[in-house]
Amino acid sequence: MPRIRRTTAAALAATAAISLLATACTGSAGDAAPDDPKARTTLTFWHGWSAPSEVAAIEANIESFEAKHPNITVKTVKGITDDKLNQALRAGGSQAPDVVSSFTTDNVGRFCATGALADLKPFLDKSGIDPATTFLPQMAKYTEHEGKRCAVPLLGDAYGLYYNKKAFAEAGITAPPKTLSEFDAVAEKLTKRKGDTYEQLGFMPNFQGYETTFEHYASQFGVRYFDADGKSALAGDPAVKALFTWQKKLADRLGGYARLERFRASLGDEWGPKHPFHTGQVAMQLDGEWRGKMASDADLDFEIGAAPFPVPDDQADQYGKGYLSGTILGIARVSEKQNAAWELVKYLSTDTDAVVSFANAIHNVPSTRAALKSPALGDDPLYRTFVSIAQHPGSSHAPSSVNGGAFLLTAQDLGVRWEAGREKDLDAGLRKADAQVDKDNEQAR
Repeated sequence: MPRIRRTTAAALAATAAISLLATACTGSAGDAAPDDPKARTTLTFWHGWSAPSEVAAIEANIESFEAKHPNITVKTVKGITDDKLNQALRAGGSQAPDVVSSFTTDNVGRFCATGALADLKPFLDKSGIDPATTFLPQMAKYTEHEGKRCAVPLLGDAYGLYYNKKAFAEAGITAPPKTLSEFDAVAEKLTKRKGDTYEQLGFMPNFQGYETTFEHYASQFGVRYFDADGKSALAGDPAVKALFTWQKKLADRLGGYARLERFRASLGDEWGPKHPFHTGQVAMQLDGEWRGKMASDADLDFEIGAAPFPVPDDQADQYGKGYLSGTILGIARVSEKQNAAWELVKYLSTDTDAVVSFANAIHNVPSTRAALKSPALGDDPLYRTFVSIAQHPGSSHAPSSVNGGAFLLTAQDLGVRWEAGREKDLDAGLRKADAQVDKDNEQAR
């Protein structure tokens, strides 16, 4: 499942909700949980999946867990957003969840810093599980904050480039581009203008265009976000300026912001059958591994291919990397059944059969090394492209932050102003963004 994208207002509201958790928690992280994991008990598990196939897949894993732990019954609640999750973790009580999952990887820093989720290190140590060797290193990294591990990865998402093979063939393009200069030329060659709109657009570069967000581009450029002192480093990082400069030049090359925005406004929903990549209106798409399954289900009248998203020309040796995110699992700090809850978390996140079956069912990337090597893992070539991207040592997620993903939204908002021409001085805009990020982080602390 892709990371849920939110508006700035919604993200900041979620951040504020999580910050209140600090006043609701007592005790210190890692306190010995009092419950007996072998006693008969019922756990409440809140998750965000809602599609029938996804719910059936997680329920199958729950049934398998219950068969192996007959003393534990799991009550699941589906379709939970982070806003609902935050409220429940803050309130506590008998109706609060024991185990939670979230699609919003960006919130790990907040979950850990406020104590909303329990410290998992004592549980991992007791079970002899080393996150660094059990999970993919990149995914192990994005489920901890400043050395504190309050979550583990469940399944991951990797981002790459989908392309319309029919459109490629008609344009005489024989292979997907590997560098951004090659990509720009291909995007222009695939673009067919029609009046003030397009018959076919090679690629939608706009920061508001589905998955073409700042952080998804940033992984290709190697943006570092913060300096050694934890201060925002956007203005001082050449990779950030290179990203914004490249994006705007490509947008201008393809017709300009106004034309692209008019076209974007006419396109179908990202999750519906009229997605512009499905309809052939857009020939290349930055997206996650789930898009291949969605395209297959849509029964397209053309063949599609997948490859890593191109990298800057001066980083050609890094081709193959991509942006990573994924679903996280944690134990509610307010739960009085943490030992039993750990048994469920451990099973869902580290049992190879459970991880592989779930990954195959919902077309996500496994997060454990063992699951990635399993012969039972799906072998569809499109899917395997993203499995490879996930394992590239250069693939990454943005760093965790005490303020959740607010710093990413600040950069994203600057990008929208810059591409629209409302921000005339990029250097000044970057300095203002740094000041805003530092102010927000200080307030969050």
